[in-house]
Amino acid sequence: MTNLSSFSEQTRLSAPVDDTAPTQDFVLDHQVQHLLRRAHQRASSIFLTVLADAQLTPTQFFALARLHETGKLSQNRLGRMAAMDPATIQGVIRRLQERGFIERLPDPNDRRRMVLSLSPLGKETVASLLSDAKRIGGEILAPLPPEEREQFVRLLKKLV
Repeated sequence: MTNLSSFSEQTRLSAPVDDTAPTQDFVLDHQVQHLLRRAHQRASSIFLTVLADAQLTPTQFFALARLHETGKLSQNRLGRMAAMDPATIQGVIRRLQERGFIERLPDPNDRRRMVLSLSPLGKETVASLLSDAKRIGGEILAPLPPEEREQFVRLLKKLV
């Protein structure tokens, strides 16, 4: 008498493996990393459409908005507060300074360090974009029923 489980295992081990066969335990459209990437693409697209005239990238706008909220900051502190690595914030600051949106000033408490602040043009630009920036958030959340929007934002804050 043949042991059935042993026969099944032998058949499985000797059968050719089809690497192209779909797997049932991994469905890309159910993966959180894929869904977050797609949500990010959608959010970026909405941002770039709404603020197209300003010709600012999301990271540039976020750096300006953080300076608007806080006032003067060191480049290092701004990078941390805007969730950007040092190389990214350095490029963002350089481009914003070239366009006249920010100024570098000596730190009154430590002359070896420079602080960043919004220039008059930067203040005017941020002030003119704040209502559009709020609208972007509304458009991003539009597919959710109103009662789920706060919950979604609260859950996102837990992830970051």
